Amino acid sequence: MQKLLSDFAVSESGKVKCVTISGAIRRRLYDMGITPDALITLRKVAPLGDPIEVTVRGYELSLRRAEAQQVLMEVQEV
Repeated sequence: MQKLLSDFAVSESGKVKCVTISGAIRRRLYDMGITPDALITLRKVAPLGDPIEVTVRGYELSLRRAEAQQVLMEVQEV
């Protein structure tokens, strides 16, 4: 099943299928390790929903919800 990273629930994991935006934001996400086939787990969501904290490649990373909406994920089945 595919869905956007911004739609994940806390503790949900998946693999990156693609980053749907181009330009500087895409480059920034790639530089942070959000590349195709990278495993990402949603750890925390701020009280107002922005930002979110994810674990990618062994480290914690905070993302704006607008950035997370550009990451298409393949959900890992438990």
